[in-house]
Amino acid sequence: MRAITITYAFSGDETVWQNAVDAFVSALDADQELDGRFSYQVAVADDKVTRIHWGRWDSAETLAHVQSQPYFKEFAGKVRKFAGGAPNATGHDIVTKTGNW
Repeated sequence: MRAITITYAFSGDETVWQNAVDAFVSALDADQELDGRFSYQVAVADDKVTRIHWGRWDSAETLAHVQSQPYFKEFAGKVRKFAGGAPNATGHDIVTKTGNW
């Protein structure tokens, strides 16, 4: 399984940020082609400024599907604006995990 961790600092309008995140997650949940093959989580760090996004997917085809969708392109643009440029992004392979992750 492949994954990505994205981090950036954001101290703007929380409502605008939350609405963008909620819209993206809702679009992922509504995408019937994904059928549980792509998951996404977003967190706000204790400092209330650092934002952390985790995405996980099962194959290159699944990722290509997500990246080709208008909802992805719109959200990626918003994240760049929230981050004030390109956010920090680290791709990685998941080696092991707990059963509930």
